[in-house]
Amino acid sequence: MQPETVLLHDATRPSWTGSGPRPIRARVWPSRRRGPAATVLLSHGTGGAGEDLDWLAAPLNEAGFLVASVDHHGNSYNDEYLVEGFTLVSERPTDISYLLDHVQGHYDVDERRIGSAGFSLGGYTVAALLGAQIDTWVMSALFAGHVAAPHVPEFPDLIEALRAKYSIEQLELLAQSAARPVRDPRVRAGALFAPGIAEVLTPASLRMIEAPVLVRWGDVDDITPPAENAHVYADLMPRAEAGSVGATAGHYVFLGDREDPSHVREAAASDAVDFFTRHL
Repeated sequence: MQPETVLLHDATRPSWTGSGPRPIRARVWPSRRRGPAATVLLSHGTGGAGEDLDWLAAPLNEAGFLVASVDHHGNSYNDEYLVEGFTLVSERPTDISYLLDHVQGHYDVDERRIGSAGFSLGGYTVAALLGAQIDTWVMSALFAGHVAAPHVPEFPDLIEALRAKYSIEQLELLAQSAARPVRDPRVRAGALFAPGIAEVLTPASLRMIEAPVLVRWGDVDDITPPAENAHVYADLMPRAEAGSVGATAGHYVFLGDREDPSHVREAAASDAVDFFTRHL
C-alpha cells in the first residue's frame, strides 16, 4: 500500500523561514482492518525524512496498524536545513502531537492504542512524548559553547551557526524553550532505534516514564554511541525492553536506503510489530 501524503500547517507555531505557519509534511498508511485502528507515529533521524522509516511502516501497516510519519521542519532533506531545526529539538515531539491531532480527526483511530517509533534524534522524540525532558542547564551550556557539542555530520558547524544568529540572552531563552515539557499522554508505548542526545536529558525524567519502551541499537554505532545513549535510555526507563541488533551493526543500518546484508531492519521491524501488538 502506498501512503497518502498531505502538507499540514501548524498555525500555533511560525515557520523558521518567516513564511507563514510551521509546515508539517506527513505520510499516512490507513489501517487495512475495519474498525478503530491501533496507530503508530514515526519520527525520522537528524536531517532525514519520513520515507527513511518505510522499512518499519510497511510491516506495521501489514499487521493492521495505522501508520503515519512526518518530515520535521528545518531538520529534513525534504525541507531546508535550518539551524533551529537541528537545535530546538523539542519542536519535533510537538510535530508528532500535531500529526496525531490530524489522524484522529480524519481516520478511525483507537485512542487507547497509540504508539510512536523513531530513529536517532527520532528516538529522543519518542522518549520526549513519553515524558523525557531536556536539562535546561545542560542545554544552556551547550548553546553557549561551555560544553562540547556532539558532532552532527549533516550540520558540522551547528553550534557556531546558532551562536552567530542569536544573542546570549536569546540563546538562554531558546534553551529554556527547548527544555519545556512536551509529553503527550495519548502516546502509550514507544520504540527507540539508535536513540540520541541522552546526555542532555534529565535522568529523573527517564526514570519516571511508565510506558513500555522498545530500545534497539547497533554495537558499533559511532554516531550515537550506545554506551552514552541507548544504554542510558534502557537502564533508566523502568519498562524498557532493550537489546542490540548486532555486533557489526552501525548507526545508519536503520536507514532504509542502506545495505543490510544481515537483515537487521527486517528483524528490528519484526520486534517492533511484536512489541506494539503486545502493548497497544
